[in-house]
This record gives sequence, structure tokens and C-alpha cells, in this order.
Amino acid sequence: MLFGRNASFRGMHETTRVLRDLVAIPSLNPMGRDLSGPEVFEYRLTDYLEEYFRTLQVQFVRQSIAPLRDNIVAFHEPQAATSTLIFEVHQDTVPVDQMKIDPYAAVIENGRLYGRGACDVKGGMAAMLSAFSRLVRERISHTRVVLACCVDEEFTFLGVQRLVKDDLRGATPGPIQAIVAEPTELDIVHAHKGAVRWHLSTSGRSCHSSRPDQGINAIYHMAELIPLIERFARELSQKRTDALLGPATLSVGRIFGGTSVNTVPDHCQIEIDRRTLPGEEIASIPKELREYLETHAPKEIDFRLSEPWLSCPALSPIGSDELIGALGRAIDSVKSQHRVVAVPYGTDASTLAQAGIPSVVFGPGNIAQAHTCDEWIELAQVEAASEILYRLVRDNERI
Repeated sequence: MLFGRNASFRGMHETTRVLRDLVAIPSLNPMGRDLSGPEVFEYRLTDYLEEYFRTLQVQFVRQSIAPLRDNIVAFHEPQAATSTLIFEVHQDTVPVDQMKIDPYAAVIENGRLYGRGACDVKGGMAAMLSAFSRLVRERISHTRVVLACCVDEEFTFLGVQRLVKDDLRGATPGPIQAIVAEPTELDIVHAHKGAVRWHLSTSGRSCHSSRPDQGINAIYHMAELIPLIERFARELSQKRTDALLGPATLSVGRIFGGTSVNTVPDHCQIEIDRRTLPGEEIASIPKELREYLETHAPKEIDFRLSEPWLSCPALSPIGSDELIGALGRAIDSVKSQHRVVAVPYGTDASTLAQAGIPSVVFGPGNIAQAHTCDEWIELAQVEAASEILYRLVRDNERI
């Protein structure tokens, strides 16, 4: 580690205190499952953030996305500002199944804070909140800062899709750019793959399992399609690649069908995950697979593809050079060096970039700790991230 475990950046105690608060507040995304209870959805965390912004005496708005799910967006609005920088971070976490620790205890041991969301991405949120509060208190006047805390990043990206419908530039002239919090180990992510997900289903005719010849088994039909889908995925990864991100990929992640063991199933469905590259047309992605199966599948198989239920574009580095340079200088001033890397997973940054806002991904923590049974984050990295974000704004007239 290039910065000390005992680093004494200003605001350290506030950042750690806020992180403990954030992790202790459940904000679980059900991710399409039938989950209920006080831990589900982001509303408790949103209420905490509202109180935080009220105490700071800044303007904020809540954007209703769904019941118990609001974005909350706060504004540092200096009159002399000549540019806008967006700090964007998601409020939700994945569920807590199979966790081996109390997910909400926010226990600190050996310089790490443990709990669901500590790494993904409440460590990044704490860093952004404490940096934002310093900028407000010190009245840094040359940059307008928008802190957007969005819902539903872990499943269908509804929060950021609503966020970009507003004019985030406001009345401030000059450039607008964004930093999206995710665990990057304080490096800069300037490119990532996108994701498209949809269902493929087969139909059959049900009957009693004692006379299977009288029915049409939809699961058997799906079993014939899956090897073709695997072959399509292999061919896709061989012919479509990106110099930074590598190959486009496709995988089948879930399968379900039938009603009982003694009934020949009349339906079967799979969920497909397709990772996209910059420049790919989202609308054409399911169509490519459908045309492949229409060509290669047995004609008697009745299959259908749904419309995508998730679409997240890929992030291209085009247009982000200025932000990368300024953020890199801020990182180097705190921990001496950094990398600029591409990653295979998706983030809210690509939706912001698609809306015309050059965006990069940055934050404390390692993606290897995200979603794990004992999720944790190094507090020293959270403190460093806060200092980096503060210096980025303080030391750059136009970001």
C-alpha cells in the first residue's frame, strides 16, 4: 500500500463515521426476487442522505423511481463556477444470502470495515460524501459539484436512466464530466463492457408423464437449443473483439421450466447475459442470436426471445482524456502512482457517457471483495479516495 494505514488526511473521522452509518443501513436490491422486509429497497438510506444534505444546508432533490426507491441528488452551486463535475454513486447492494458475518454490523478490525456494501459501493459513497462536504464548507467556487446517489444499479440501472433525463449542467457554462464510484483500488477505469439480458423460451404440450408420447417436452427442446447457443457464443468471442476490452461474450445464467415431475413440461425458459463492446448496437444483439437459431435449430422447435429486460451500454474512453489527466494528477498527489484500465463489468458511467457526459470510474476497494460472504474494505483506501476527490476539485479550475 502506497499510503500509510495511519494516514492523517483531514476529514478522516467523518469519512469513517459516515461509512459505518451507511453500512449499518440496509439498502438491499431484491434483483427480481420476491423479497420483502425492512432491509429491502433503498428508502432508509435515502432518508439518511436527505438528512445529511439538510445538515450541510445544500439544495437537493429526490427523484421517484419506484415505490420506496428514490434517487437523491445534491448540489454545490457556486455562482462563479465555470464547469460541472458529477459524483455519481449507487445506493443499493446485492442481497445477503450466504454471508458469514452480520451484514449490517459495520465491524472494524485491522483497518478494515466489514459488511454488505462496504466495498460495493458504500466505501465510495462515504468518500464522495466527505469530499463533497469539504468542498461545500470551504466554499470552493470554481466548480459546480453534483452528488447523485442513484437506486437500482445492481439489477436494471433504473436510477441512472432517470438521472440523465434531467439537464445536469444547469446554468453553469463550461464542460460537464462525471466520476462514478465503484471499487477500482484507486485506479481509473476508462472503458468497460456493456450488458444486455433477455429471456429465451421454448413451448411444448403438457400431458401426464405416464404417456410422454402424447406431449411435447419443452425442456427437451431447450436442451437441443443450448448447445447451439454455446456454439454461437464461442463463434461470437472469436470474431468480435476490442483492443481494450477483449471479446464480446454470451452466457446462459438461469434455466427453469415445467410444473411437476409427473407432468411433461409445456414451457422452459433461460436467461441470457450478453456482454457488449463499444460501438455495438444494443437493438441488434438479441436479433443476432435469433437469426442464428432460425438457421441452425430444428424447425419443429418453437422458441421465442423476449425484449431485453436490461440494457447497459459499453463505456468508451473517447472524450474522457481531460478528466483522466486531472484525476490522475490528484491520485498521484496522494499515493504517488495510478493505472488507467479497462474492465469487463458494467457501471452507471456508460449511461452518463451515452448522455454526452464524459465519465470515468473510480473508487476505493477491490472488486474481488464485492458481493462476498465477508465483504470488507480497507479504511485507508476510503480515506485516500475522499482526499483524492477533494484535491481533484480544489486544484483544477476547469475539470
